[in-house]
Amino acid sequence: MHSVFLRYLDEVARQGSIRKAASLLNVSSTSVNRKIINIEERLGIRLFERSPEGVELTAAGKIVLEHCRKTLYDFDRVKTIIDDIRDLRTGHLSIQTLDSITFGVLPQVLEQFIDKYPSISLAVTTAKPDEIESAVAAGETDIGISFTNGIHPDVRVLSEKAAPFGLIMRPDHPLAERASVTVEDVVGYPLVRTIDARAGNSILDQEMATLAIPLSTHIYTNALIIAKQAILANQVMGIYTKIGFLGEIERGELKFVKLSHRTLSEYKIGLIVSAATNIDPVKHLFFGVVEQLFQNLSFDS
Repeated sequence: MHSVFLRYLDEVARQGSIRKAASLLNVSSTSVNRKIINIEERLGIRLFERSPEGVELTAAGKIVLEHCRKTLYDFDRVKTIIDDIRDLRTGHLSIQTLDSITFGVLPQVLEQFIDKYPSISLAVTTAKPDEIESAVAAGETDIGISFTNGIHPDVRVLSEKAAPFGLIMRPDHPLAERASVTVEDVVGYPLVRTIDARAGNSILDQEMATLAIPLSTHIYTNALIIAKQAILANQVMGIYTKIGFLGEIERGELKFVKLSHRTLSEYKIGLIVSAATNIDPVKHLFFGVVEQLFQNLSFDS
């Protein structure tokens, strides 16, 4: 079945007449009738009952018509989205993301996006994972970039990538040459952690609540840049994903070692949107840039 038949069937059903449908479609009645007969022969069943007064759908014809109308609707919707993307000139996106994403990953995304779509304005803020999910679910921000484990029921994940937690340290740290480390290996080493860890609300604390392992935290901060500088100065090491340290790791200034912990090793990062809203053309364009960048980055090795 193809688009010509879909429109022929739809119009004949609406008019109850092949002749009237052909007139509205600006084609001959013979062409319409031949196309319908051809499909009937291929399906092995009649779609219309014909009479001198016109035509009437059979039970099978009603089923096929429902499929045709849904297909036509979906196709027209896709065409509208494509037309909007092609003709797009202006727009605005609000993005809320994790602090770590603003190092390396998001700057690359923004550079490519702005280069391709200079007339679309962007508003970017950082927040904690639960705050990002709540803002997206409530429609207060268009797109969230956050962890996707245990996601809020009112948001949906459009793209995600593995981003396990591990140890971030200098290459000369005693644990730097390990292929992986356990939480027990961390005991006794000074750490830098997020401020919400003081109340036991950080992701790390929530995941390790049942282990009862004492961690020696020397610095609490809500700014990744402070954590990064402290690690580079060999004052502490940190338990983070690789995302906020990609540049330093690539240059050999820092080392990432996987953490052997069932849940912390399974974390993912992704793009989230409200489950209650449609994905408009501007969002489609942004997702395309992010997905292309995600393909070329590795956060788990």
